[in-house]
Amino acid sequence: MMIDLVQLRTFVAVAEEQHLTRAAERLHVSQSAASAHVRAIEDNLGMQLFVRTNRSLELTRAGQMLLRQAKVLLNGAAEFTSFARDIRGKIEGNLIVGASSDPLSSRIGLVVAGLREKHPLITVDVCARASAGTRQALKTSEFDIGMLLGRPVDAGFTYYQLATINFLVAGPVAWKDKIENADLAALADLPWITPSDTNLAYSFMLERLFGEKGLELNSVVRFDNAALGRALVQAGVGMLLMREEYALEGVREGHLALSPIARTEYPQFIAHLTSRGNDPLIRAFIEAAGGAWPDMKRMASLARS
Repeated sequence: MMIDLVQLRTFVAVAEEQHLTRAAERLHVSQSAASAHVRAIEDNLGMQLFVRTNRSLELTRAGQMLLRQAKVLLNGAAEFTSFARDIRGKIEGNLIVGASSDPLSSRIGLVVAGLREKHPLITVDVCARASAGTRQALKTSEFDIGMLLGRPVDAGFTYYQLATINFLVAGPVAWKDKIENADLAALADLPWITPSDTNLAYSFMLERLFGEKGLELNSVVRFDNAALGRALVQAGVGMLLMREEYALEGVREGHLALSPIARTEYPQFIAHLTSRGNDPLIRAFIEAAGGAWPDMKRMASLARS
């Protein structure tokens, strides 16, 4: 029985997303193709891996047992390819990079331009993905490199800190007096645009600002993309935790007001699997990233759990 790595990657994506359409979008394949991959694995193994509930797909007991091994196999395949590139000694191939939907903050354009200038045989696929999704994709080798907000907590990852990003609490300029004179409790009572479950970095920062003080935000709209959140606050929908540079730009343009008492920060990283540290493609990307981020520093790798 042959194991198809493409089908295996689809199985892992469906298991993590618990939804066929979302998994297909994540892998950039059609829903019918993703469904066919899952059926093919089930037929080859002679067992059912998923059961359908009202709104999601859940792993069977057999599926749960196979998921961990599937991730091990995908990581092993990536490490095998890395080893082959190292033996060949020629830096060519394709890198798949997960980055935030904010190209300016990740400087992804500068990084890829520097990479291509020095290594014209390397091609790059850049995929917009929230940090939590990027972490998962790195673990299954769907992505080779991830650029993300977060804390360096993943076992088996090597992190490079790029910067510390400042965030401010911003709202529509029509609420300027309320916002500038509000304490934290009054800010929390205003209408808020809050992150979906996939935006763990924003959720963590809001918890630090408000939740740890016993305050619950009056959430009226949720977003899964920072650019969407900025568009909503600019339209007057509600308050938003926003990157400092965008918040200050909104003030200069006259459509945002800022709280003088609510601000926080979060680190920005590049990450890859530690086991792929000798992959020439990974090394080339890290070198290019160092050109775009001169103060970039490598963090200590965490042991696998």
